[in-house]
Amino acid sequence: MTGLDLNAHPHRRYNPLTEEWVLVSPQRTQRPWQGLNERSAEASTPAYDPHCYLCPGNLRAGGVKNPSYTSTFVFDNDFAALLPGNPSGPIRESELVVAQSEAGHCRVVCFSPRHDLTLARMEISEVRNVVDTWCDEFRSLGSEPHICAVQIFENRGEIMGCSNPHPHGQIWGTETIPDELAREIATQGAYFRKHGFTMLRDYLAWELDRRERVVCTNDHFTAVVPFWAIWPFEILLVSRRCVGSLLELEEEERTGLSDILRQITIRYDNLFETSFPYTMGFHQRPTDGRSYPGFHLHAHFYPPLLRSATIRKFMVGYELLAMPQRDLTPESASAQLRAVPGVHYLDEI
Repeated sequence: MTGLDLNAHPHRRYNPLTEEWVLVSPQRTQRPWQGLNERSAEASTPAYDPHCYLCPGNLRAGGVKNPSYTSTFVFDNDFAALLPGNPSGPIRESELVVAQSEAGHCRVVCFSPRHDLTLARMEISEVRNVVDTWCDEFRSLGSEPHICAVQIFENRGEIMGCSNPHPHGQIWGTETIPDELAREIATQGAYFRKHGFTMLRDYLAWELDRRERVVCTNDHFTAVVPFWAIWPFEILLVSRRCVGSLLELEEEERTGLSDILRQITIRYDNLFETSFPYTMGFHQRPTDGRSYPGFHLHAHFYPPLLRSATIRKFMVGYELLAMPQRDLTPESASAQLRAVPGVHYLDEI
């Protein structure tokens, strides 16, 4: 062999954020597919659905009536996974059987009163309203003395477990720092102490110098398919300025975030001409009052579609039992995302 070809030979890639490896098998993209293959019809969706429990003025599943909201709308989840008044205290049967109470809050954020919109179909000013609402909720939840972390996320599409197509996301405030965030705090903190710069500042500079995996960028944020990506068409969204949370963004940076969220989601939809499913979430500094000088604001997009609107990619087999594995290389995924237009396919004339 003349040397390792990342586009042709099996290899492992290291994720410095989590200190984990992913197995990449680019030679497998040509294998035939006879698995689950459902057609995704782009049905016409009304601007208002009288049966939707998230539309303005409608009755929610928990029996509460929504106000006639005209912008974003936030409420406590009627079927919350976390409760603020949870009994405190641990259970310890032995050093092998341990449980700990976890109190918190679960809130729902309706992005728009329009039932037929997504972030990709909203105007930048409308997405900016969502960003401002995220900031307000991060400040509100993070100011509570028992809340140590605030997780902002969106599940888009039935395949990702979204129970309602109305544009919305969730915000959970937790008593403890979740495992994924804790791992990234540790790795970013160690890198900062060693180099004096944040890990994602240096990684972003490396990606911008090469441009091979950059999907889109503006003056304030950059979206890349990370070198260590696991999910097909995974995206890492990083702030150009080193800040720890959404609250530290200046006015123009909030607008820049709104712009690039539209750019990402439009490209997702245009890639397969369908309402593209994904899980998206921000990783921000904890709200426990401690200092996290090496932490750098970013978001992860994890989409499950593999090579078309109908071919999915779930974590199964070797991935569940050994380590994550992917066939589509990050370089191929980013090239495909860059190649599609920046105007949503439903808005093209």
